[in-house]
Formats: sequence, C-alpha cells, structure tokens
Amino acid sequence: MPTTSITPTPTPTTSDTFTPATPVGTRTRTRTPTSADSDLLDGLADWCPVATPVGAFHLVPVSVERDLSLISRWMNAPAVAEYWELAGAEHVTEDHVRPQLAGDGRSVPCIGVLDGAPMSYWEIYRADLDPLARHYPARPHDTGIHLLIGGAADRGRGLGGTLLRAVADLVLDNRPACARVVAEPDLRNTPSVSAFLSAGFRFSAEVDLPAKRAALMIRDRSLRQLL
Repeated sequence: MPTTSITPTPTPTTSDTFTPATPVGTRTRTRTPTSADSDLLDGLADWCPVATPVGAFHLVPVSVERDLSLISRWMNAPAVAEYWELAGAEHVTEDHVRPQLAGDGRSVPCIGVLDGAPMSYWEIYRADLDPLARHYPARPHDTGIHLLIGGAADRGRGLGGTLLRAVADLVLDNRPACARVVAEPDLRNTPSVSAFLSAGFRFSAEVDLPAKRAALMIRDRSLRQLL
C-alpha cells in the first residue's frame, strides 16, 4: 500500500534530466474548470512550475517509456520498499503505474522535477473517489497526495515538507472546488508524518486501512494562511 516516504539516486544523466517547457510561475495561477470539463484533476498536466525556497519545482506526469527505470530504482531502495511494497523487477512498478495512466484520470502519477532534475515520485488523486473515502468522512473534491523522495541525500533536511507545501498549494490554486488536501502516511513512518505537519497539514485521526494503520493528515483551504 503506497505511503509517503521521506533512497540513493544516481546522478541524473541527460536522459534523466527534465527541462520544463513552461517558465516557473507563481502560486497565483488558478485554473477555473468549465461545465464541460470532465478532467477529474483539473488539467494537472498543465499546472505551471513553481518557485520554492529550494528551487524551481514542476510536477510532470509520468511517461512509462521515459520514467519506469528510474521509478523502479527508487522503489527498490529499502527505505522506500518498506512502505510502498513495490520492490522487484521493473514490471512490478509498471503494474502499479500503468492502471493509473489508463484509468479515468482520478489518479495521476508524476515525477517531481527540482531545478531540472527528477528527484521524487508523486501520486495526485481524487481521495473522494478512492477506496480511502470509505475510511474517513470524505468531502467532494478532496484531493490526496502520495510522495516518495528518491535520493538519500534529499531526506532528513526538510525538503519533503517544503515540497509537500508547494504541491498542496498547487492543488488548492488549480482546483477551486477542492477545500482540502489529504494524505494517509503509515503511522510508523515518523519522518513522513513530520513532513506533512511542517507543510501545514494537521493530524486528523488514526485510520485502519487494509494494509496499514495510517495517520490521516489534512490541509484545509480555510487554514492555508495560518499553518
């Protein structure tokens, strides 16, 4: 069961390096869906890069052909495998990612690109349409986040919290109907829970999910400027 994981990554090669096509934007960009808009995550592929205290950050939807090898390497790192449970050959990761890409858009796997270098894996998903909604009082358009940081050198220095805040802000800026961003890290994953707290999420409850006991973390639009 995926959980946020806050594993070593090779120095990016030319093929691993992303060059965002869109200039770094600001958090004031808001996309307002029309009545004809059927995109369940409001055009995530078009969300602009953002400036953060640690560099320019961009969520880039996964391409299996481009990204599978890199994501699989991350999934096989012990610190990640303990919580994501996707260690093994590349097809294990592929079997996890492809159904999301082939689905109705309620979950979008992404590479997190920091200053042009791929360094994290994200899943942005409609929590209200996910099995998670059976385990907490979900509200329409609740949006969930899964995250893993790929490089050991990037863990333990506050990077996860900084990027979680940036991505939660991206969700709230680009999804006007979304009042809450939610997450359900494994309770045992103390660094992950701490990262969410530092990113302005509040601890809401402990929830028993099929594969773990989780901390339900919520970032409220109404409290955005306070936390």
